[in-house]
Amino acid sequence: MRGRTGLAFAIAAVILLYPLWGLVAPVGPWQWHDSHIGSALATSFSLTGLALVLVVLAGTPLAWSLRTAPEPLRSAFEAVVLLSVLMPPLALGLLLILAFGPDTPLGGALLRLGLPTSNSPTAFVATQIYASFGYYLLAATAAFEGVPPELEQSGALLGLTTFAVFRRITLPLARLGLAAATSIAWVRALGEFGAIMVTSYYPHGMPVQLWVNLQDQGLPAVLPLLVVFLLSALPLPWAFHFFSRKRRRA
Repeated sequence: MRGRTGLAFAIAAVILLYPLWGLVAPVGPWQWHDSHIGSALATSFSLTGLALVLVVLAGTPLAWSLRTAPEPLRSAFEAVVLLSVLMPPLALGLLLILAFGPDTPLGGALLRLGLPTSNSPTAFVATQIYASFGYYLLAATAAFEGVPPELEQSGALLGLTTFAVFRRITLPLARLGLAAATSIAWVRALGEFGAIMVTSYYPHGMPVQLWVNLQDQGLPAVLPLLVVFLLSALPLPWAFHFFSRKRRRA
C-alpha cells in the first residue's frame, strides 16, 4: 500500500513540476541586459511591500472584529469580501479605472491632490490592495477563529484589557495563521497582472514587464525576469509552509 501511495505521489510531483522544464527550453541565449530586471524588481518589491503593509494594518483588526461579529452582519460583509476575491482580474481593473477615473468626483479630487489614479504608483498600490485584501481578510479571520475563546475569556477575567488580551493571547496564538494570510496576500499582490495592466501599465512591475518583454523581444528576454520573479515570489509562502508544519509537529 505504501509503495502504491509513494508511486502516486511521485507521478503527481512529476506532473506538477513539469512546467519548470520550460526554464531550460531551447529559446536561444538569455538577454539579461535587455530584460529590465532591475527596474521591474524595484517597482514590484517597493510598491507591493507598501500595499502589503496597508493590507495587514487594515485587515488584521477587521478580521479580529469579524470573528465575533453578529449575524447577519457577518454574512453580509463576508459576501462583499467574497465578491472582491471572486472578481476576475480584468473586470476588477476595468471597474477600478472607471470608478476612479479623472471624470469621477473621487478620481478628480485625488488628481487635484497630486495622486493620479491611472499609470502611477498610487494606482499600482491601490490595485494591489483591492486584489489581495479579501484573501488576507478571509485567511486572517480563519486564523483568529482557531484561537480558543476560553483562553481569551480567562485573560479578561484576570483583569486584562481587550487590547492586552489581543496582544498577549490572541495574536501569539494566531501568528502562524496570520503569517500564512500575509504570504497569500503577498503572492496575490505581487503576481497581479490583469487588473494592473488596465490601471497601472506604467510603472512596469514584474508581471507587466514579463508581458512587455515577450511582445517586444521574445522568450530570451522573458526567461531571466521569470527566474527572478519566481525566486522573489515563492520563498515566503514556501518557507512558511514548512515552518508551520515543523511547529505543529513539535
